[in-house]
Amino acid sequence: MAGAIVLVPVGPVPADLVEWLAGRLRAIVGQKVIVGEAIPLPEKALDPQRRQYRGDGVLAGLQALGCPGVDRVIGLVEADCYAPGLNFVFGQATVAGRDAFVALPRLRETFYGRPPNESLFRERVLKEALHELGHTWGLGHCPDPRCVMYFSNTLADTDAKGLEFCPRCQEG
Repeated sequence: MAGAIVLVPVGPVPADLVEWLAGRLRAIVGQKVIVGEAIPLPEKALDPQRRQYRGDGVLAGLQALGCPGVDRVIGLVEADCYAPGLNFVFGQATVAGRDAFVALPRLRETFYGRPPNESLFRERVLKEALHELGHTWGLGHCPDPRCVMYFSNTLADTDAKGLEFCPRCQEG
């Protein structure tokens, strides 16, 4: 498993989504991507007043997983998440670290009362997974709105950016 990226469902995540993402990440980043065992949402991360999970609490749950010999762990979280100072996050990562997650609910059209669009949802999940992987590789946010490392403050930002790292970010 050395050099592998492990996808970990956090909460009840559809298996077909996890398998699809594993295949797409393999093709894009050229690393082994495997699906890990699902874990429950970390109860300590829940903020009952906000009805959201704190991102750092979700990261702590991922960090507690053993996963010896893997390069990266990406959680796919079936819960709305936030970070201090932000109303919500699409994902979060330990910069230049092992662990990251993508929060799925706000990437779905149905979250906003619109009809489902599975292909758009999956594209957003892939972009956010690549973005959070970039942070684990030490990359910060990029000013190029087409780069996958551009900060997504809205879904429009996510939809506008591509799946690629711009030349500046590729250099690391």
